[in-house]
Amino acid sequence: MASIIKSCWVSPYFSLNSDFYRHRSRVRVRVRVRSLGAEESAVVSSDSIRVNGVSLVGKNGSLIDVGNEGLTSNIKEKKSEENFSNKLEPLWDDGYGTQTVKDYHDFGWEMIKPDGGPPRWFCPVACGCPLKDSPVLLFLPGLYGLGYGLVLHHKALGKVFEVRCLHIPFNDRMPFEGLVKLVEETVRLEHASSPNKTIYLVGDSFGGCLALAVAARNPTIDLVVILANPATSIERSQIQPLVPILEALPDELHAAVPYLLSFITGVPSKLETLTPAQVLAELSRNLAALPPRISALSDTIPKGTFIWKMKLLKSGAAYANSRLHAVKAEVLILASGKDELLPSGDEARRLSSSLQNCEYFYFKDNGHAILLEDGVNLLTVIKGACKYRRSGKHDFVKDFLPPSMSEFKQAFEDNRWFRIATSPVMLSTLEDGKIVRGLSGVPNEGPVLLVGYHVLLGMELAPLVLEFLREKKILVRGVAHPKLFEQKPFQSHEFQFLDMLKVFGATPVTASNLFKLFKNNSHVLLYPGGAREAFHRKGEEYKLFWPDQPEFVRMAARFGATIIPFGVVGEDDLAEIVLDYNDMMAIPVLNDLIRRTNGEGTKLRTEMDGEIANQDLHVPGVLPKIPGRLYFLFGKPIQTQGKEVILKDKETSKELYLHIKSEVEESMTYLIKKREEDPYRGIFERTIYAVGSDPVDRIPTFEA
Repeated sequence: MASIIKSCWVSPYFSLNSDFYRHRSRVRVRVRVRSLGAEESAVVSSDSIRVNGVSLVGKNGSLIDVGNEGLTSNIKEKKSEENFSNKLEPLWDDGYGTQTVKDYHDFGWEMIKPDGGPPRWFCPVACGCPLKDSPVLLFLPGLYGLGYGLVLHHKALGKVFEVRCLHIPFNDRMPFEGLVKLVEETVRLEHASSPNKTIYLVGDSFGGCLALAVAARNPTIDLVVILANPATSIERSQIQPLVPILEALPDELHAAVPYLLSFITGVPSKLETLTPAQVLAELSRNLAALPPRISALSDTIPKGTFIWKMKLLKSGAAYANSRLHAVKAEVLILASGKDELLPSGDEARRLSSSLQNCEYFYFKDNGHAILLEDGVNLLTVIKGACKYRRSGKHDFVKDFLPPSMSEFKQAFEDNRWFRIATSPVMLSTLEDGKIVRGLSGVPNEGPVLLVGYHVLLGMELAPLVLEFLREKKILVRGVAHPKLFEQKPFQSHEFQFLDMLKVFGATPVTASNLFKLFKNNSHVLLYPGGAREAFHRKGEEYKLFWPDQPEFVRMAARFGATIIPFGVVGEDDLAEIVLDYNDMMAIPVLNDLIRRTNGEGTKLRTEMDGEIANQDLHVPGVLPKIPGRLYFLFGKPIQTQGKEVILKDKETSKELYLHIKSEVEESMTYLIKKREEDPYRGIFERTIYAVGSDPVDRIPTFEA
């Protein structure tokens, strides 16, 4: 026989796996234990629940007692400092994809059963120990109440957040105001403990109403609110007319209710319309047990409880909607395009216009239970929105989290066809001047400054950044136009390439950010030509638009950075400009659009004149060509270590600046000439070679 938690009476202030609470005054926890049969003994394992980093379940399955003296003598308390690390390395393992919806239902199947206990906080062991000084993240579940709604994201979020999950027993009848106060007390306690730390509220469906309500009541606390298909739109839901029918149903017909339970159970909407063949395919992906369990819920959930939950949802939505004007927190919404239960896309647009500081991402192919669906990594979304921060203001260097292995694999797959089409050739120059295939000529140790030509539409960015990660496990931090980090109402709200650039280290180009990156010994990617090069006019390919002043040389010399000039060619083999900036400005409608979208926000080089000062962002009209090939040449490293004279003498710094510019131009001249010797410059030749042979990064090229 194994013993598991029957009910756990926990103070609203107590959170399992919280070092903070351990150092606070002792908390009394009263536990009742119920014996289960052998067939249920595996429901709660040593990986299910823990206190202060230690499992509550012993080797024999028994629950370890917790009283006002803390853990029993059977467990030795470890110093919390030993469990914390200071930073993540590029391509760290975020564990995304190792847990599935099956884990959610396996654990939730027992949690949903009545236990007589109140709502409570817990932290799954899968979250692990976060980075030092990580912010707190409080997860507020949907109407079903299971705090396991982040199961797919536990390992990733647990690396960078102190995760607390709220579990609301399904039969609990605490009114909405009571739930608000429970969460509010926890938020205020966390704020009192660390007043400079940001607190995250992640609300799923009904939990979104709860998060907005708490934010409205606490406008002075630094909160970031993340809403996944918030149920504030319940009055416009297609299931709303069915509630009176449910209330009138006789008890014998209550078995029909499970078919409406996908709204509150968090079952991915993709399961709702599966054909038998598709269901069979899903069985191989660990979802086999879901449909029977949904049907069996009618035995677990009384009709009265279901009706109470629907009334709770309506009261919560009304409470939150009436207080939107009081929400001062940053709000990020994840809205699904195939949410068949709520009009989530329309609701995201409504909330973004009603709230003071709100933006949203639109996921057109996802359903209501977006946090339980594959392909939406919540941490990636937070990073892409630049919402991860440890204190009051987001710092692009201090708060940056390097891309994980799963993010790298996803980006690599997203760029697969572009890599196949362009088969990038990476060449670098050793200290002795020899040109070699690969990136061995680029130093592994920073600070390193890569300075080069910005290809049309930035087509070189993804191949460059991904290849440095693949070959050297080095993240290149690109400094980019500040407008790319500002909200633009004319842009699509889907999670796109520009958002992934932020995930992979893109940073607004400012002197302070460059200073911090060099100080952190980073590899920095800089394009002095900026937007003027990336959006050049017809006939201007491979022409540099660099300012006269050496904007970056002195900064690099101050930190002894190694400067690597580089050239990229191949855009003329990939696309042809048919409508450039000059053409667009001659068309009144496009002229107005460009001026309007560039009229507000941060502007660069306003003190300069001529074409260098023209940094207007726009998208030129291009026609693709039968793909050629992209060629990169990273030049001989230029050392600034020990050359303090550059900091003092303007003429010396100007000479070095012009030398770097000349090296970039010579690199492109070299590549343009040598590519004529490449027998695999054309895609047809590469395709024939690659069939059953080497991957695209190993297809031969010219002799350097």
